[in-house]
Amino acid sequence: MLSENVELTMLDGSQRSTADFAGQLVMVVNVASRCGLTPQYEALEQLQKKYQDRGFTVLGVPSGSFKQELKDEGAIGEYCSTTWGVTFPMTAKTDVNGRKRHELYKQLVKAKDSKGMAGPVMWNFEKFLVTPKGEILRFRPTTKPDAPEVIEAIEANLPR
Repeated sequence: MLSENVELTMLDGSQRSTADFAGQLVMVVNVASRCGLTPQYEALEQLQKKYQDRGFTVLGVPSGSFKQELKDEGAIGEYCSTTWGVTFPMTAKTDVNGRKRHELYKQLVKAKDSKGMAGPVMWNFEKFLVTPKGEILRFRPTTKPDAPEVIEAIEANLPR
C-alpha cells in the first residue's frame, strides 16, 4: 500500500504530494532520456491521452540512478516535450535506488512483480501501477506500457 502523504518536487520546481493523486489510478515510471527503453515514452503518452478522462495519470520520475538521464530538470523537460510530446506530470530528477532513494520509491519497491519478486528497481522504465485503493502492481522495465497485461490491469482499476 502507498502512503498518501509523500512529498514530491515536480520538474518545474513546484511541490505536490501523493495525496494530490488520491482516488486516481497512477502509473509511476522511472524514466530516462538516454536509455534504450526511452521510446516507451510514446506508449506512456498514448496511455495518458486515452485514459486521463477516466481517472488515470502517468507520473514520470526522471532518475539518474542508472546514469542515463540528462543533468538538469530544464533539459529533461525540453527533451520530453519536444521529442515525445509528453503531457503527463513529471517529478524532478529523483533517486530510485541506493541510500538516497526517495520516500516514494522506498514504498514502491516493496511491491512484488508477477513472479513474486520485490526489491530494487531493476532499470529505467520500471512501472508501478498504484490503484485508487493504494494497492501496487509492478511491471518490470522490458514490459511495454501497452502490453496486454498492463492494459488489462489499467482497465480493471480505472476509477471511472
